[in-house]
Amino acid sequence: MSSIFATAATAAIPITFVTEATWDAIRDELPPLARQFAEANGFAAKPGKVLALPAADGRIAQVLFALEDETSKARDPFRPGALPGLLPPGVYRFANAPHEPRLAALGFALGCYRFGRYRKNETPDVRLVPPDGVDVTDVARMAEAAALARDLINTPSNDMGPAELAGVARELAGRFGASINCISGAELEQDFPLIHAVGMASTRPPLLIDLSWGDPAHPKVTLVGKGVCFDTGGLDLKPSSGMLIMKKDMGGAANVLALAQMVMDAKLKLRLRVLIPAVENAVAGNAFRPLDIFRSRKGITVEIGNTDAEGRLVLADALALADEEKPELLVDLGTLTGAARVALGPDLPPFYTNDETLAADVAAHAKAENDPLWRMPLWPAYDTWLDSKTADINNAPSGGFAGSITCALFLQRFVEHASNWLHVDIYGWTPSAKPGRPEGGECQAARAIYKLLSQRYA
Repeated sequence: MSSIFATAATAAIPITFVTEATWDAIRDELPPLARQFAEANGFAAKPGKVLALPAADGRIAQVLFALEDETSKARDPFRPGALPGLLPPGVYRFANAPHEPRLAALGFALGCYRFGRYRKNETPDVRLVPPDGVDVTDVARMAEAAALARDLINTPSNDMGPAELAGVARELAGRFGASINCISGAELEQDFPLIHAVGMASTRPPLLIDLSWGDPAHPKVTLVGKGVCFDTGGLDLKPSSGMLIMKKDMGGAANVLALAQMVMDAKLKLRLRVLIPAVENAVAGNAFRPLDIFRSRKGITVEIGNTDAEGRLVLADALALADEEKPELLVDLGTLTGAARVALGPDLPPFYTNDETLAADVAAHAKAENDPLWRMPLWPAYDTWLDSKTADINNAPSGGFAGSITCALFLQRFVEHASNWLHVDIYGWTPSAKPGRPEGGECQAARAIYKLLSQRYA
């Protein structure tokens, strides 16, 4: 991914950013032939419009690219992420500063991503001389991690089951000198009953991936990612339309691995643990059923209100294990509820925490990184909605209200000793392409949390 960026000494074609407010002044400063060419082509400073201006010898003299005005409410810091798909091959540089140069460079790098595992889909042959003052190593680190998350989510489930997901984690562990263990079989059934219950109907056995890295003397940070490699809904079967992109249901795991890669590559001063319950929620004669009751790792008995609320079940056992070590920070990511999408749409995942300082820091970094997150409440009054008549708790209360909140409250029951806990209900998918964000699997929350950890444990 770092090959997207060229050295400052490289000869590069300038990209001039214009807005409706600045276009007249910039146009008047253009050489007469360039100005005439722009006018003849009807160039207007509408966001996303691009025009290559020719030099006298026929080569490209410069590129005009339109952004939103500085004061626009719809200003997209990743607007320059559209450029890799618009520019001819070459090396480019920013001739003037876009609104946020670092995010513009990151958007450019993110816009170079293409998923090409199954057909020829060449990465755009463009490179960028990074703007002055931009930490290109860190930008490239985030873009590379985003590509990892996107690749994992975009890979169809026939090639991305629990074992394949564990293989990716092993490769990551080998690259950074981390230790890794995968718990499966009888040990998983005994020690992690909820993970086993969700995955036992699949021909691909469930497992718990457990990766550790860093100095044990450093503060412990544990990341937990939902790794449901495909979700049929179980016996509460999804309609066919609901299964179409369920290969993305391991998006929490993909983003946790991307976050772990950034942490390890940056050598942050923390003791990292990554836990990924990797399962396939399938339908078979031995599938877990509505109203079944299982005793969780924590000892809490769980009645199954809906087999399609499986993500919180596998996360519950993994969170219970993580919580036993009393980490300084415990973070979980998962593609969990349609209710979150109804409330906030696909681009704005909700996050939950009871720590005000952590909430403020997450919100600040999410805004700074253009990695949107929005805090939602762990509303105590809804906790009784999880009550069961036959067990300690029900995994899916009846009724359609506050689904993302009740999911968060369910998970909160399994976190007791961690100093701080952060839960993020991500979507992990871009339904329609945007600058720097192609349609398909998406890296959500990972960059914001990485910057949070960088601030705390640099």
